[in-house]
Order: sequence, then C-alpha cells, then structure tokens
Amino acid sequence: MQCIRKPRKTEQEDERLREATDKEVRANLSRLGFINDDDLNAMLKGSNLQKIKSSTWMKPRFYKLLEDCRTVWYDSQKLLKSARTQIFSIDDIQELRPGHQSEGMQKFAMDIPAACCFTIVFKGTKKNLDLVASDAKEANHWIDGLNKLKKRDSKMSKRERLDQWFQIYLQKADVNKDNKMSLDEVKQFLRMMNIEVDDAYAKELFVKCDKSMDGKIQGKEIEEFYKLVTEREEITTIFEAYCDKNHFLTVDKLTDFLRKEQRENVNQEYAAQLIQKYELNEEARFDSIMTKDGFMSYLMSPAADIFNQEHNKVYHDMTKPLNQYFISSSHNTYLTKDQLEGPSSVEAYISALNKGCRCVELDCWDGRDGEPVIYHGYTFTTKILFKDVIQTVKQYAFKASPYPVILSLENHCSIEQQVVMAQHMKSILGDMLLTSTIDGKVPTNFPSPQQLKGKILVKGKRLNRLEAPQDADMGDEVSDEDEAAEQDSEDEQKEVKKSGKIKLAKELSDLVIYCKSVHFNGFEDAAQNQVFYEMSSFVESKFNKLTQETAKPFIELNTRQLSRIYPAGLRTDSSNYNPVDMWNAGCPIVALNFQTPGQEMDINQGRFLDNGFAGYNLKPKYLREKKAGFDSKNIQKGSWLNKKKLHVMVISAQQLPKSNRLKLKSVVDPLVVVEVFGVSEDCDSKETEHISNNGFSPMWNTTFQFDVSVPELAFVRFVVQDYDMSSKNDFIGQFTLPFTSLKLGYRHIHLLTESGDHLPSASLFVHIMIE
Repeated sequence: MQCIRKPRKTEQEDERLREATDKEVRANLSRLGFINDDDLNAMLKGSNLQKIKSSTWMKPRFYKLLEDCRTVWYDSQKLLKSARTQIFSIDDIQELRPGHQSEGMQKFAMDIPAACCFTIVFKGTKKNLDLVASDAKEANHWIDGLNKLKKRDSKMSKRERLDQWFQIYLQKADVNKDNKMSLDEVKQFLRMMNIEVDDAYAKELFVKCDKSMDGKIQGKEIEEFYKLVTEREEITTIFEAYCDKNHFLTVDKLTDFLRKEQRENVNQEYAAQLIQKYELNEEARFDSIMTKDGFMSYLMSPAADIFNQEHNKVYHDMTKPLNQYFISSSHNTYLTKDQLEGPSSVEAYISALNKGCRCVELDCWDGRDGEPVIYHGYTFTTKILFKDVIQTVKQYAFKASPYPVILSLENHCSIEQQVVMAQHMKSILGDMLLTSTIDGKVPTNFPSPQQLKGKILVKGKRLNRLEAPQDADMGDEVSDEDEAAEQDSEDEQKEVKKSGKIKLAKELSDLVIYCKSVHFNGFEDAAQNQVFYEMSSFVESKFNKLTQETAKPFIELNTRQLSRIYPAGLRTDSSNYNPVDMWNAGCPIVALNFQTPGQEMDINQGRFLDNGFAGYNLKPKYLREKKAGFDSKNIQKGSWLNKKKLHVMVISAQQLPKSNRLKLKSVVDPLVVVEVFGVSEDCDSKETEHISNNGFSPMWNTTFQFDVSVPELAFVRFVVQDYDMSSKNDFIGQFTLPFTSLKLGYRHIHLLTESGDHLPSASLFVHIMIE
C-alpha cells in the first residue's frame, strides 16, 4: 500500500500563521501590560541555557516563553518524553534565585560566574532547575521576566484569571489561527476546558452564537459564546433574589444580602465600599449599584472567601508563655523522601521554614575533616553539612514568620565535633541565637513568642540546670534519650550506649536554655522532679498508650512544660499520623514529615493558616489552665462544650484541573468529600455523588449536616476527587481550615494542590450555616 504524503502548507499560509501568532503575542503582552518589555521579548525569542545536574552533567537546552506568556517550553532531547513534560507554567514556580543560591549551584557551579547563574524553584516535589546563561544580561532577562510574570499573576483577581484562562484555551483551540472557530474547534475547546459534551449540545451552543450562519463564530459571536459557557446559574438565582426591578443591587439591597445571607453585621458604608472595589462597570460604580458581573466578582473575591480574612493576620495574644501555644513542627526535616534511602537536602529546611514551620530537626553525626553532618543514622540517606543547614536556617528562619525557631538537635557526635557544632551556631547565627535567659536571671516560666521574636532556640541535652552555680562540677555525661532511645521496635537497631550515657560538650550544653531534653519517667515524676524548661519527646505509639483511657495527665503536663511527639520508626515511607489527637491533649510540638503530602499535612497547614501563618497558635483556655478538668478522651460538661450543628451545602465547582497526567485526554468525574476532625465524637465524613464528564462547572446542590461538640478543636476539610469506578479516586484539590475560621453564607473555597500550593483557578462554591 502506497503512503500518501500530505501536501505541505504554502509559503503564504506559513506567513499568515506567523503573522497571526505575532498578533496573538502582542495581544497577550498588551493584556499583561508588557507590550515593549525587553525581558519578555527576549524570553519569547528563546535562549540556549546550560542545565546543570551534577559536576559532570551540564547540557545545553533551548528555553522559550510560549505565545500565551504563561508557559515555558524547553527542548529536553528525551525522545520518549511526551511534549507535556517539556513545559512548565508560571503557576508552577515558587521562586527565582539568582547566582549560587541553590544546593545544586553551590555543589556544581561555584567556578561559573554567579551573574550568569540562576535557579528556578518549583512548587511541590518537582526538582529545582539550575541554569547557566551565556552572560549576565541573558540571565537577568529570565530572572526579571519570570518575576514580572509571577508578580502580575499574584495580583490578578479570580475573575481576571477566568478571563485569561478562557483566552488561552481559545487561542489553543484556534488551530489555523484565523480568529474564527468552527464547530470542531468549539468541541476541542470545551474538552480542553475539562467539559465533555455530546455533539447535540455543542451544536446547540454553536448555532446560538453563529448569528451570521456562516459555519464560523468570530468577534462578538465569540464574546456571546464566552458568556454562555461561563454563565453561573446558581449565582444568577442568588442575584435575582435580591436585585431590584432594573436588575441591579443597590447599596440597600446589597446590605440586606450581606446581613441575611452572609450573616455579617455590616453597615451601608461597607456595602458601598464593596461596590467600588468589585463592580466592573464604571457607570454602575459611579451610581453605587452592583451588576450581576460585579456580584460575581465579589463572590469570587477574598471578601466572600470561606476562610475568615481577619484570621490572615496575627490576632492571638502572643504574650503568653511558650508552652501555651501549638507550634508548627517538622520531623527529620532534612529528608526529602523516605527515611531509609532518600536524599537529605538543605532545600527541605527551606521548604519547611517557608511553610511556617517553627521547630526543625537536626540529626547530627560525625563527618569527615572534623565537620559534623546531618542524615538519618544507620540508613542509606545522603549526608549534608551541619554548617550548611545552619547557614540556611539563618537565611530563611524569619521569612514566613517573625516568631522564634527551635532547632531540635539529635546529637550523636563526638565531643570534638559537638564543639564545632556550637562554634558554627554562634558564628553563623550571631545575635539570632539565644545563648542566655532573656533577662539574664534564673527563669520561673517560659518567655513568650513576642519576647522571643527573631530568636533561634536550641533544644537538646544539657549538663546541668539553669539554676546550678556556674562553677559547680557538672561532669560531661548525660542520659541518652530522644528518638535514638525512645523509638519503637523498628528503630531499636539504632545505637544506644549500654550505660545509657553519652558525652556532652559544655560548649553545646550551654546553648540549651528553655528546651532541655530529659527522659520521661512518668507523669508523677515529671510533676514532682522536673522544672518547666525540661521536656520529653514521645513516639506516637507511646503517646497513644499513655492517653488510651484518659488524656488528663498529658494535658496537665503540657500546662507546665513543653512536650514533643514524633512519628513511629515503622513509618519508613515518611508517612504521617493525624496530629489532632495530640493537639487535643495540649501537646505543643507535634512533629510531622513535611515532605509527605496528604490529609495529615493538610490539617497541619489548616491549623497554622490561622493567626496570620505565625507558626504559633494559642491553645484554648482549658488546655492552658492547670486543673481545668478537660479530658479529650472523655468529654464532660465544661466551658469547652459548645454544641453546634454545621450545615454545608455543596453547590458547585469551577475550573477543576485534570487529576491525572496519565489520563490527559479524559475529562474528570468530580465528587466532593467534606470531613470534620476534632474530638472523637465530632469526627465525620460525607460525600456527594460524582458528576460525569464535567470539570469546568459541575453542580451538586447537596446538603450535609455535622454535629460538633468542641468547636475550638475542630477542623473542616473539603476534598475534590476524580471518581474512578475500578480503583481509588484521584485527588484533585482540597482546603482545610479551623471550624472557628469558617465564614457563613455563600462562600467560595479556593482549592490547594496536594503539596499545599494554590490551584490557580479551581474553586468550590458552598453555603455554610451554623446553628
């Protein structure tokens, strides 16, 4: 059979396509406000950049900003990879680092001029991209250009994102670049937007817009098509229930809606401000009225977010003693994957600190050339230098939060290298490092997070107590506990001295002020013989055993001292436990594997989203007061009991992404799971039916009811999944928040990825009511 070769496009057709593409680029640059920008123009032309992976792997790759001004394409030269793996979006980028500011650059590129080097750090688990430009000018084009696009992106409203999203897919669907759309192109466009429609519906939409009846839609017809596709029936219904006969919301009508539906005690001045902020039509703004488009913009804005925007700032009392707070804490912070073979990296510390973590772990061992290293002892995890971690902590400790950072040391080093550890912390951290009590006197209680702002504390063994005379002989041995001695069966292979003693350098011991690690010998011993700054670490299984019947003794311990919980050694895959039980027992430091996404980290992120992402949340009063009588295992009457009925109506979702890269051609079948976590009787989970073949605008209108008895300890998690009949549902997005941060009425939930980053346009629309 003879192959029939397709005829090549004519030169005129090629030229027309080039002109159309140039016009598309100019339109996108104009829309973004970068019409004559040198940086973006250079990126659109593309650059040959060197990609660095190791000291022997440095290869040229061609990088180019695509016409949509949202996507970077690169030539990977891997024939087996699909085209999709050769692109990344502006949304994927966490930050740009110029020079030698990544672990890879510092290892492999220190002999290359820093001005030519830059690193693209991605969100989630995607590896850093270390790149070298031919000169500083080219490097700056990429650094400045990508930063401009990121900044512009961060300022866009949800409505602008919807418009942009629509325009990008419209351009992609217009295959022959004639600024017209045929019926086939409309079908392709709908599939791209995650909607699977039958031919009859697609044709009905098309015919409705094709006023000229020439088999193509263009100009005003495409605008009509946009309005039909993006129409939100549910919002139209709400709007029409409150608008006047002219289909506008006056200040009076909007105030009425805010008070009745949103349960907000606001005045007309506030409603007028909303109109000025969110109304799109200039004439309507001038007349202080809101159109349906303006109402939609308001409902998609932070003002109508499910998370109380007042909780985006620090509003808890930050002057209480340190142990009266829940503290965002990480376990084996240095690991990026599993506990046995995974790589250790300073990037893991950067990631945790940027997520607001305030207690990081350093597992310290003797290294070569007298330099201590950090890794998971007696495993195949890689090693990183202790001093590199301290340098990283100095740089990133207070970027996300100004409140104190605790370095939890697990010390396995010789006396000599312990001295080096102390020297590194003092010389690198300088005044940041807390080396004495805050007033120079023997303390009787913890200082507050407010008093410790900008300070780094060391948690570890200490040779003596703070109140011991300076010249007293304290020896050089301490008992060996922490994780090395406290682990459960899997980890008992870790080396523990038969005597139960380890040598400790005075230089390191003296840096431990408010967080002295001691062995736990029972609640009675702790109450009678321990001082407030002495603290113990508990593996999760030991915590569960100690709180099996009652949590009261643990709660009382935590009213006096700090305690730390950490994952079992059996969790070699770096999985996590649910932290809620530990928080319910008042445990301040509940350490999780930050590198492992999932329900547990979602709850952790939800807790510390509250109080302005400070990493410190004040515990409820009944978890701070001695003899308060609260027991999370046996809920009795008390100030904590405040029974509520939570009504959640899951109305609709918008612009859900495709859940699985292996199923790119398929359209999602979304369903929503609503979960409540808290004391055991409050835990519950309910889910909607799945909607077939619609990720763009699925609608459920399904109502759930939950009984919540201790609201101060409860969390609500919304999860969107892609239904799969034959296997586990695929994750699409989620959002978790404290019950006490819920806003009432009609609210949008802006979804997060598995790793906790924002999904650019995806949202849920719900109605919340609490009785």
